[in-house]
Amino acid sequence: MMSFGAKPGGRPVNKATTKRVIGCFKPYQLRLLLIAILVLCSVVASITSPFFLRIIVDEGIEKRNLGIVVKFSLLSIAAVLGSTLLQMAYGYLSILVGQRIMRDLRNQLFDHLQRMAIRFFTSTRTGEIMSRLANDVGGVQSVVSDTAANLLFNLATAITTIAAMFILDWRLTLLSIGVLPIFAFLNAVVGEKLRKIRTVIQQQLADLNSTMNESLSVSGVLLTKVSGRRSVTLDKFTRENQLMTDTNVMSATLMKLFFTLFGVTFSVTPVLVYWLAGYLVAGGDTSLKLGTIVAFTSMQGRLFFPLSQLASTQVEMTSALALFDRIFEYLDMKHEIVNSPSAKVLTPDEVRGEVTFENVSFRYDADQERPTLNNVNLHALPGQLVALVGASGAGKTSLTYLLPRLYDVDSGSVRIDGIDVKDIDLDSMANFIAVVTQETYLVHDTIRENLRYGKTNATDEEIEAAARSAAIHDHIVSLPEGYDTVVGERGYKLSGGEKQRVAIARAILKSPRILILDEATSALDNQSERLIQQALAPLMKGRTTFAVAHRLSTVQNADQILVLNAGEIIERGTHSELLARDGEYARLYRLGFELEQPIEVAETAASS
Repeated sequence: MMSFGAKPGGRPVNKATTKRVIGCFKPYQLRLLLIAILVLCSVVASITSPFFLRIIVDEGIEKRNLGIVVKFSLLSIAAVLGSTLLQMAYGYLSILVGQRIMRDLRNQLFDHLQRMAIRFFTSTRTGEIMSRLANDVGGVQSVVSDTAANLLFNLATAITTIAAMFILDWRLTLLSIGVLPIFAFLNAVVGEKLRKIRTVIQQQLADLNSTMNESLSVSGVLLTKVSGRRSVTLDKFTRENQLMTDTNVMSATLMKLFFTLFGVTFSVTPVLVYWLAGYLVAGGDTSLKLGTIVAFTSMQGRLFFPLSQLASTQVEMTSALALFDRIFEYLDMKHEIVNSPSAKVLTPDEVRGEVTFENVSFRYDADQERPTLNNVNLHALPGQLVALVGASGAGKTSLTYLLPRLYDVDSGSVRIDGIDVKDIDLDSMANFIAVVTQETYLVHDTIRENLRYGKTNATDEEIEAAARSAAIHDHIVSLPEGYDTVVGERGYKLSGGEKQRVAIARAILKSPRILILDEATSALDNQSERLIQQALAPLMKGRTTFAVAHRLSTVQNADQILVLNAGEIIERGTHSELLARDGEYARLYRLGFELEQPIEVAETAASS
């Protein structure tokens, strides 16, 4: 369990955090000014009631003057109603400003996270990211929505009330405010403890969300069921849930204790005031009248509410700073992959598709012993098919990651049409490079909308044409809802081959200048694979294509084949040239043929 004195990321809550929180309100200065005016008008209207009450008692009730009683009673009611209406007006504006600040924070955080490098997402749990975006931002909602107006209102009410109490009687006022140092001490101690507890609660909530995300996703549920790990997963969830429950109990108990002590203190104070007033009157003080005492105790009641609200606001703000700090921790993360100041925006029509890797070396982690890619050189002419083969872990997929800048090289350069990819605008690059990966990802939406990820403005005719090319159209129209079929989370309503063909159709629809196929036919059966290869042939024509494959039969027609081993290109050439060389490619080819032959024999036997 995390220590209460520690915070994720090790960033202390400090004045810089407070300054940044205040900065969130800056775009709404005019609305805040209007809120301040309404607040002050509301406070002025409400402070008049106790003075009207003194007049009602001293000049009306004691002197039996019904006119005075009626007049000032009506004025008191009008003041209360006016103050209430003003409170409703500034309350609405405060909520409006607060919700827009929350919207801004969510937008900033989401945009910032989207621009983080793949490295961040491979090293951070999805549940942790979701917790920062949803729970941490949601945790400061009440503070952001209410604090600005309530803080000003309660502060102004407290100040004007104390000033009015002095006007009524300075001796009773000194006695009443004598308890404030006790209140301030309790507030400081409890606020700091609650800040630390809130930090722990948010981290525990992130852990719980991560467990739920991992265990209740489709993949997680399948793994749990087939592995017989349900009880183990339940035990982990129960343990984390109990830790968070215990910490929440501690937080709620501390808050309850604080406000109980606060309430007791202010409940005793009126008794002391009556004692002092009685003492003064009994001692012959004629200036202290009954109306003054009644008005004063009314003022004292008015002081309790703003002070308790100020205490609550201070405690919430102190604990919310820990949440803001977690939000700012993510916002302050540097983007590893960014546009250079002179980045060029290229349209697909401008790109020929010539690709050059020059002395490229790359590591996923700085402390990695061996580089993932080491001194890689290659040159692909526009329209060429470049096949990447080699054992698992040889660096084939890593090489393709560097082309669309999913990662940046450690040394050397990757160029498209002679331009370093670091000098090409990232958004424009995404328009002329398409990637079809082995692990196909479909969003929880219709097939039509999944295909439109390749081209957002595609017509239905273009979508159907792409689906036909990928040999998936007939299957789609056979579904009850056709192209409007919702594929489910991660596309689990479709088979692996069907998902892969949808992904290939998405790439066909995009019509990229550079195409990356990372074992794009690995999830297909032999018949579907042949259909896809036929569909890919016209797609690859005139486009530079990098194809990663374990099935060597899929790359025999490549313009050049690169054989990788331990991050280095150890052979290059055409299929016939590499077979004649009788090196690693020839060995892999023979191994692949031997593995495929029994399948063909089995199919022949089954058909006979």
